[in-house]
Amino acid sequence: MRRARGRAVHWRQDLPASLVVFLVALPLCVGVAIASGVPAELGLITGIVGGLLVGVLPGSSLQVSGPAAGLTVLVLEAVREHGAGALGALVLATGVLQLAMGVLRLGRWFRAMSASVVHGMLAGIGLTLVLGQLYTMADRSAPATGFGKITGLPALLADAVLGRAAPCALALGAAAIAVLVLWKYLPARARVVPAPLAAVAATAAVTAVADLPVARVRVQGLLTAVQPPDLAAFAGLVSASGAGTILAFTLIASAETLFSAAAVDRMHDGPRTDYDRELTAQGIGNMACGALGALPMTAVIVRSAANVQAGARTKASRTLHGLWLLLFAALLPAALGLIPVAALAAVLVYSGAKLVPVRRIALLWRAHRGEAVVLAVTATAIIATNLFEGVLAGIAVAVAKSAWQTSHLHIAVEDATHAEGAPLRVRLSGNATFLRLPRLLDALERLPADRPVELDWSGLRHLDHACAVALVTWAGQHRARSSEPLAVEPPLPTGV
Repeated sequence: MRRARGRAVHWRQDLPASLVVFLVALPLCVGVAIASGVPAELGLITGIVGGLLVGVLPGSSLQVSGPAAGLTVLVLEAVREHGAGALGALVLATGVLQLAMGVLRLGRWFRAMSASVVHGMLAGIGLTLVLGQLYTMADRSAPATGFGKITGLPALLADAVLGRAAPCALALGAAAIAVLVLWKYLPARARVVPAPLAAVAATAAVTAVADLPVARVRVQGLLTAVQPPDLAAFAGLVSASGAGTILAFTLIASAETLFSAAAVDRMHDGPRTDYDRELTAQGIGNMACGALGALPMTAVIVRSAANVQAGARTKASRTLHGLWLLLFAALLPAALGLIPVAALAAVLVYSGAKLVPVRRIALLWRAHRGEAVVLAVTATAIIATNLFEGVLAGIAVAVAKSAWQTSHLHIAVEDATHAEGAPLRVRLSGNATFLRLPRLLDALERLPADRPVELDWSGLRHLDHACAVALVTWAGQHRARSSEPLAVEPPLPTGV
């Protein structure tokens, strides 16, 4: 009796929470698909799979999966390079890799990634998304490169001011952004409707009533949009470019999912996420999305946070949100055709801007400037190149920074008596690595040849091969050119 009563209580909380998540997910699913260069229905399919399939799998209880703005840039690049027909094969291969990593219990290792690289990744994605969608708001095609998007902004601004850049679309986009920014200041009763849905619904209503000449979402229907990959699509991915795209999908989707899980776990007191099971669930979900030719999925912090804040208690809320998406796409597909593309672009501009961790950058610059540099390099590299290469650049800088900081070497030259002929004592402590080799050799070569030297390197915690060779070489040269004794404690290694 108590168990049945508890379930009833959960349904009273999970059912309204599922409706809130559905209303948040609907415009984002459609907007991410449009920004990725694929039919809007493919975004809905990914959201449906994320709810009905991944929603019932073990891993996380309150985290919600679907198409993510963080993968938009990478998907758009993949579609341009490999074609829309190859998208399903890419996503299916990504799911296989995620499933393998989950089975091999590698999920927790994603938590070892530098936080600055992750935030730099999000900042780079957000800025790239903002730059690209500003052109869409003006009904223009965005340049292919990040540099082109930046250099084209002055001309875009001039066209907007002079009225040459689709003024109706720009007005709708600006109105949608205003709704998104000001929505949190409205009374609580009004804020029952999620801001993205309110912005899209309002602009769609204005567009329909005034019959504005703006681009609208094209509707095909779920069954028409489904395009399972064929053998030719898989054969086209057997290349360095195809493998790199799959690895990028896997890395970014897995990292975004597991970092989102860590954030969601801090928002509620329910069961904690099992990272390996969650990665396995994401792999199964992406395999299903790939088989349907849909967008890749990740766990999304915006929808997950809405789920928790709406009071969800169990997996039922996220599973039901997938059901509502399916019913909407099946029963009301024509409603999608009323949505202006500029409004969806505005939602993504707002979402992209929120990905840029402005406060964190300011805090890092004041307290840990090295980490701020890693973040900035990652974001800049993503904008200048692409997501995969940018993340690799950020990881390389983070590793180099850590190697430099952990290779502290203290060199102390002690002259206790200052008497002529008295020995100099050189104490080495810390970590002697090749990064500190120039400083070490400079200090040793400045020692006078007419004084006895006692070299004490017992305080070293680590001595790499390069420094060991340098010490042995210097000791031999010092003995050869000086008549004064050289004492080394402990004895230097031989055979280096």
